[in-house]
Amino acid sequence: MNGVGGSTAEQELAQLGPWPSPAPPITRDERLARLAKAQALMTTDALVVGAGASLRYFTGVAWNATERLVAMLLPKAGAPVMICPRFEEGSLRAALAVPADLRLWEEHESPFALCAEVLAAWRARSLAIDPALAFASFDGLRDAAPGVAMPTAAPVIDGCRMIKSPAELALMAQAKAMTLEVHRRAARILREGITTGEVRRFIDQAHRALGADNGSSFCAVQFAEASAYPHGLPGEQALKRDDLVLIDTGCQVQGYNSDITRTYVFGQATQEQARVWTVEKRAQAAAFAAVKPGVRCEDIDAVARGVLAAEGFSPDYELPGLPHRTGHGIGLSIHEAPYLVRGDKTPLQPGMCFSNEPMIVIPGAFGVRLEDHFHVTEDGAAWFTEPQPSLEKPFR
Repeated sequence: MNGVGGSTAEQELAQLGPWPSPAPPITRDERLARLAKAQALMTTDALVVGAGASLRYFTGVAWNATERLVAMLLPKAGAPVMICPRFEEGSLRAALAVPADLRLWEEHESPFALCAEVLAAWRARSLAIDPALAFASFDGLRDAAPGVAMPTAAPVIDGCRMIKSPAELALMAQAKAMTLEVHRRAARILREGITTGEVRRFIDQAHRALGADNGSSFCAVQFAEASAYPHGLPGEQALKRDDLVLIDTGCQVQGYNSDITRTYVFGQATQEQARVWTVEKRAQAAAFAAVKPGVRCEDIDAVARGVLAAEGFSPDYELPGLPHRTGHGIGLSIHEAPYLVRGDKTPLQPGMCFSNEPMIVIPGAFGVRLEDHFHVTEDGAAWFTEPQPSLEKPFR
């Protein structure tokens, strides 16, 4: 059936192995350039970045935030300081990809007081706060350094992260190519009676076989009416002949994300499904064609909605129509600034990366989402993955 069905999970997994041409990692020099750019963008005396995607971006430390503060303090000029529990020192030194001074705290001590000591030594009167920092950590810093102004660091962090380097684009291209291959093979294992859980487990195993960081970073498998809910319904569904299939999944390669959705039918599509799929395809293509440096993010959303409105769908968020934004930025976070949505007036710049997914929802019936990602070039846009060719033939 044009690449849908006819195989098994065992057969498909047996053909998969580590990605043959892995993209190189981010270099030390690139991370140092990121720190220098952040310092150039700073209008405060210092910046704090907590554990999470931004800490990985600047330092290579790929740790998630916990109740114990792990953070980077970056002065307007000079080397960063890492704040870390003392018992984690060895792990931190092994992960750290840039030169930094370590300031360590014991379990009974306050990491916020330690931060305040560093700020005092720098004579810092202002500290830009990572917007992803937990409120408890912000509150601790505010209490420990009451005379220090603490505005958001979003303009600095987003100003660095939203423009991807060639090395970042290569890592993202690999992640997206891997996920598209997993999509292709997931379609082949479909059969009547297969459950959404079985498909999710296969997709995770396939991502792992190709060398993704930790299997699937997320996976949504939706059959029939469940596809009308953008993020699906709870519980298991079993596939029936002529069901519409919507699969949205992704992985990470050295922290960089993929996120691809395909919609097709296990059997024969209805006339209405075919019509809606065609409109979705046109909206996705129109949004891509409108991308140019200098165009505002919200204008891309407006173009996609214009295609839908011309076909009788809502120009806003009402259903039937598109209930969410047209796209999101992507990189070390699966959703990151800027966004292709009304109100985001950020001008597009070369190196920005976005999803393009103007989903159409028909309440009580089905939904169609085609999602691929592009990066902005000097004169337009370039796809990371080629969009779905047709409803009948979902893969090339």
